[in-house]
Amino acid sequence: MEEKVINFRSCFDVIGPIMVGPSSSHTAGALQIGLMARALLGEEPKKMICVYYESFAQTHKGHGTDFAIVSGILGFSADDTRVPDALEIAENKGLKIEFIEKQENSPVNHANTADIYLYGENKSIRLMGVSVGGGAIEVRYFELEGLCVHVQGTLPILIERLGIQRDLKTLLESHGMIINNSQIVQNDMVSFQIFELRTLLSPTLKAILADFPQLYMLA
Repeated sequence: MEEKVINFRSCFDVIGPIMVGPSSSHTAGALQIGLMARALLGEEPKKMICVYYESFAQTHKGHGTDFAIVSGILGFSADDTRVPDALEIAENKGLKIEFIEKQENSPVNHANTADIYLYGENKSIRLMGVSVGGGAIEVRYFELEGLCVHVQGTLPILIERLGIQRDLKTLLESHGMIINNSQIVQNDMVSFQIFELRTLLSPTLKAILADFPQLYMLA
């Protein structure tokens, strides 16, 4: 029997977050996709190309999706008063931005799809996320250090470079984290272990993981 993944963990996931509007799915959710791209890049972004599909492609200008995505890329929270001014702030910081509207269906089969290519000084990443409502998102696909990775989508997702002498799985389980899925992806240059968690990270565990080198935390 196929096990279902719970996308919404509380009533606040359905009602929506405290945010700068106008839309929880097209603004707050889009901002979270931008934040996850920034987290995956792991350094200050210099250039962003955002490819929209379906509903995002049709309504992104009217719903504030553009400034929301860029707010996430800049590291703003959903309730930051600077969110509506993110495009101007990004321009002043020298961040190059391009938005592309695609007419075809989303490659990950969701109407609210943003495919982000993000470039820093030393590296680049690609992250494809979808906004599922109430400000919640899923990350369906990403590219990191030459690896192309498909994931189930539900956050949190932890991406650990293998070769580090620590037992991340034991640490997660000791903090009551339920691992929904794990996989190892590798090429000739690098290996990563990916943990997709069913439970949210506590503030204490987040603080511990923030000190881990070679760990990407999408949460």
